[in-house]
Formats: sequence, C-alpha cells, structure tokens
Amino acid sequence: MSTAGATADPLASLGELPGVAESVESVRKAVDRVYGHRIMRRRSNEITSEAALRGARGSAALSGADWALEEVRRRTDFSGDGEARTVGAALRLTSEAGQLLSIWRQSPLRVLARLHLVAAADKADQVGRPRQAGEPVDEPLIGLPLPSAAEAHGRVEGLGGLIIAGSSAPALVTAAVVHGELLALRPFTSHNGLVARTAERIVLVGSGLDPKSVCPAEAGHAELGREAYLEALDGYVSGTPEGMAAWIAHCGRAVELGARESTAVCEALQRGAA
Repeated sequence: MSTAGATADPLASLGELPGVAESVESVRKAVDRVYGHRIMRRRSNEITSEAALRGARGSAALSGADWALEEVRRRTDFSGDGEARTVGAALRLTSEAGQLLSIWRQSPLRVLARLHLVAAADKADQVGRPRQAGEPVDEPLIGLPLPSAAEAHGRVEGLGGLIIAGSSAPALVTAAVVHGELLALRPFTSHNGLVARTAERIVLVGSGLDPKSVCPAEAGHAELGREAYLEALDGYVSGTPEGMAAWIAHCGRAVELGARESTAVCEALQRGAA
C-alpha cells in the first residue's frame, strides 16, 4: 500500500470504500454476541485460551501445516519435521502476541522484529531483522511477485509510521491493511504469513475491538480456505478500490467466523460438554 500522495489519514479513507462500513458493522455485531454470552462473565480465561489454540492451528494451516485441533492440543514436542515446526511457531506467536500489545502503537517495527525472532528461532543469523538484498524468502504458499528488499523495507517503515500516527479508521480496516501489507511485502526471510496473521491479531485486540482475544481471525481465515485467502490477497495487492474492499471484507468475515467458534465454545461449556 503506497502512501504517496495519500491523505493525512489514508487508513480512514479505506473505511469509506463501498461495503467496508457494512463489514465493520457485521464484525461488531459478531464480537458483541460473544462478549454478551453469559459464559464470558464467568469463564472468559478459558475462552481466551481455547481461542488462542484455535487461532494458532488456523494460522499454521494457512502456512501448510493443516493439523487437526486435537493433534495440536495433544502434542508437546514441535521440534520434528517442517510441519511440526510451523505449528510450534504459530503457538509461540499466539502466546507472545499478548505480551506486545502495549508496545505496538509506539514501536510496531520492534514488535514485528520480535514476532519474527519468536517464529524463526532456528535461523539465528536471519531472525528479527528485515531481509537483505539477494536473500531468498521461504514463503512457498504465497506466489505473488516479491518486492525488492529496499521496497519492502521502505513500505514497512511507512506502515509503522501510519500506526504510530494513529488513525480514525475502524480496527478491522487497520488490521486488514497490516495483514495484507506484510503478506504482500514478505519483509522477512521466512514465516511472513505467521507474523502477518499475528500482527492482525495484535491490532484487533489492542484496538479494543476484541480485548480478551476471543475472536481468532486466523481460525476464520483457515475455515474460508487458502484459495479464497490468496484470491482476496490478490485484490489487496491490486490496489484497486474493489480489491482493497474485498480484502477488508474477507478479513471481516474471518473475524466473524472466529467469533462464531468462540460462541460455540461458550455453548459447549454451558452444556457441560467441554
């Protein structure tokens, strides 16, 4: 997302695209339904923990490790093959996200570096810093043209500036832009998808839209499917009003589905079935 020639609050102008206001309102209603459930008043910590697990599973699935939820719940060792390491990275990121909320608005680039450090702990010489010219990027499921390291660095700096400056845009819009921009740029040598989805979670939680982190958008993205995810991302990268609006709507639908998952967990707890 280039900000050249943009308004003082380019994120807010995205909120005015056709259909975006409707997506924002639909997300708000879905989130309100979860928070209004009677179980949330007594057992919100359990809902938050379960949402974290389901979110991590969903994010890992979109990065090629599509494990059953019970397998993720059961396993304790994630040091095996590539899929196991991906699931382990997703779990670590979900756990780390809550520790970074207070830092995000002041230093988003520091948070992104920390997220990559947590995700890619096994690549000590490349973690926690932007990729450099000539370095390959290990993100096989994202087939978009790869921006140069210089362009990626510049645009991530610009994104960080927008976050620090603040915006009147709805949380959904900001979260969708952060998510889409990081996927489009792939600023790190690996784990960009996991980092992008965790950053989306941080925005949704830190904005106050989902303060208890019980609406895992990552689970919703996984439910919508990788094909739909990549198609919506193409719209974001196109930069057209229609494409941007479609990506924001897709992210909104993912949040709604994440909220629905937690509503189902609330219902199960109420029945004594979980």
